[in-house]
Amino acid sequence: MNGLSDVRLTLKRGELDGSARQRVAALMPAHNALARRWKLFMRRLLTRRALLELSDAQLRDIGLSRQQAKREATLPFWKL
Repeated sequence: MNGLSDVRLTLKRGELDGSARQRVAALMPAHNALARRWKLFMRRLLTRRALLELSDAQLRDIGLSRQQAKREATLPFWKL
């Protein structure tokens, strides 16, 4: 190993200390928020598709008509 390699290893180790570690930690809440949002989107997509599989009696139990269920099921997953 030559001297240049030792300098590189020292620099790499130093990059993980201090501000770089704080920047990585700061990204984690944003990542968690994004993961929660995608989970919500997937839940909407699946529940809206499930509406199409319910019988008329089941739809009446939850207070929806077939037409309302179809309209809700055709909404994009990102819309409330």
